[in-house]
Amino acid sequence: MGTHVIRMPDIGEGIAQVELVEWFVKVGDAVSEDQVLADVMTDKATVEIPSSVAGTVVALGGVPGEVMAVGAELIRIEVQGSGNHHQADTPVAAADPEEAVTMADAPATPSTAAPGKPICEASARPLASPAVRQRARDEGIDLALLRGTGPAGRIRHADLDAFLSGSRTPQAAATGAPRTDEERIAVIGLRRKIAQRMQEATRQVAHFSYVEEIDVTALLSLRADLNTQFGDTRGKLTLLPLLIRALVVALRDFPQINAHYDDQQQVVTRYGAVHMGIATQSDNGLMVPVLRHAEAADLWFTAGEINRLAHAARSGKAARNELSGSTITLTSLGALGGIASTPVINRPEVAIVGVNRVVERPMVVNGQIAIRQMMNLSSSFDHRVVDGMDAARFIQAVRRLLEQPAMLFV
Repeated sequence: MGTHVIRMPDIGEGIAQVELVEWFVKVGDAVSEDQVLADVMTDKATVEIPSSVAGTVVALGGVPGEVMAVGAELIRIEVQGSGNHHQADTPVAAADPEEAVTMADAPATPSTAAPGKPICEASARPLASPAVRQRARDEGIDLALLRGTGPAGRIRHADLDAFLSGSRTPQAAATGAPRTDEERIAVIGLRRKIAQRMQEATRQVAHFSYVEEIDVTALLSLRADLNTQFGDTRGKLTLLPLLIRALVVALRDFPQINAHYDDQQQVVTRYGAVHMGIATQSDNGLMVPVLRHAEAADLWFTAGEINRLAHAARSGKAARNELSGSTITLTSLGALGGIASTPVINRPEVAIVGVNRVVERPMVVNGQIAIRQMMNLSSSFDHRVVDGMDAARFIQAVRRLLEQPAMLFV
């Protein structure tokens, strides 16, 4: 028997270090070749690390939340034969099988946690693959209700099958009893990246927001007509493709809005192509997949790409190049959109457009009270490079296009 050491691989794109997000094995587990051992996160995406050998796990080289250099020891596996480990190699701290179960959302300070040692007593977020999570969402199942039978309590498809074959409704908890429980959740993985980027954006960008009320009655009527005529053959349209079309048309006259600002070099780069970031909520947090060349896409291609990118982001299958390179971002909370919001700019972009919910309101139209469908756009701009007047004129141009939607196609 020998020991095979798997090191953190070079993921490419000049990445020198990654964050260890989640282990899928523990010490004592038998693993097969190509079995996924762990998830790691780069600045752009989560990447699965597979095993190159079959054997038994004898040591883990890090804990979730730890930042590891490319080439660092990730895991040691006992294998048939001599393996690839030599005595001169720096040893990885061995982990007790009962202590090696580390959870992705465990409370710990990564810099002080010993490799292979536990950093939590219980997971704050159930362990499950993206496919299992998507299936649970489709079935309306809260994964917190399940007890996983996989490694480290990981929830498998078989656990979903067992739950579906029984009762979906958990027993109601007793009422009136005081609660003393508390929960500490480590900010790691995608959530840590989101926190870092939000902090950088609010610290470095001179945000200002602008809110405008828009009458979308005619726009909704147009959408209904398009869906009636083409829905069965080309797919149903939501408001988002029409909103993106309005942004694309308006940006022709406001190139300073479709831009990046390099605050180190103090250079603004304006883009002819509109690569539309679409803020998407996933189980792990907010992600921004990118609809490339929105300026060249029709409504139905745009709708199809929105659905494809959203599904890829939520299932954890979005490619790295699908999560970077946006030139302006559109964000929407749908029915939860509220009256107004102050969206945070997705650096190095200089603008983000936020969509609030549509509501029926009495409005004065040609001297008469009429019920209209109203919606607010809440947008933020980088005041270092975008003047307030230009931002207001841009949103007013978008408003005119949405209120007279025939102009979207002129």
